[in-house]
Amino acid sequence: MKQKKSRRNFIKSSIAGSAGMLMVPGGLFAGKHARTDNQPAPSLEGKKVLYVYGGWEGHEPKESVDVFVPWMRSEGAEVTVSDTLDAYLDESLMESLDLIVQVYTMSEITNDQEKMLLETVKNGAGITGWHGGLCDAFRQNTEYQFMTGGQWVSHPGGIIDYRVNIVDHTDRITRDLSDFDVHTEQYYMHVDPNVNVLATTRFSGEHAPWIDGSVMPVVWKKYYGNGRVFYSSLGHSMDDFDVPETLAIQQRGIRWAAESKYHPFEEWVNPVYK
Repeated sequence: MKQKKSRRNFIKSSIAGSAGMLMVPGGLFAGKHARTDNQPAPSLEGKKVLYVYGGWEGHEPKESVDVFVPWMRSEGAEVTVSDTLDAYLDESLMESLDLIVQVYTMSEITNDQEKMLLETVKNGAGITGWHGGLCDAFRQNTEYQFMTGGQWVSHPGGIIDYRVNIVDHTDRITRDLSDFDVHTEQYYMHVDPNVNVLATTRFSGEHAPWIDGSVMPVVWKKYYGNGRVFYSSLGHSMDDFDVPETLAIQQRGIRWAAESKYHPFEEWVNPVYK
């Protein structure tokens, strides 16, 4: 389904793709989004980013740093990297941020850490992440889940082949991308009905017959207060980002979320699953 390549070559190609173009089936992924409307292209230039990683090691939080942090810095972002949630207690740091990237599966967050994180996003900083690093973190914290827009509950069959369907071909994050196949966990989630869904997947029922035909959001964006929230359920391991569409979606979502403080609140009609 997908061709493997070395981690070193992958990192080089992802950074090069941000400066130039990354080939994807059905089109080109421009490092600075192609402009077909009057809005300026999202950018990480000059943005202050906090990259927080940790939690369950099976989702490769440490390895994710080597994939995404060099790319964000190559785009002009000022990135602070932390392997502890105590970074959320640094008031001066949190007030300065444009974006939080969190890769922190399961684990626990203290009341003070959560309060500062939620307030920072409500006040306009963006937040993004993928797979369990954002939407299977802090399972006891429902207000945190209110912010992210979803919570993992199952992945029937474990690592399987399935298709991701692009349902919004006008949004910058999914524009020029076609449906694509992946070999990873197919997340079954409890999802906020007020998210703007950009991509979905359909369950076959092979591993759980009672959900045969169920359509589940895979990629969405939303707001929490004034802060932009972007999520993709792809990314169980860093090899998932060898799929060009998976990487392109996450990079574009990172750029979009980083723009919270610089663009008007986006509004969408009927934000329901498509």
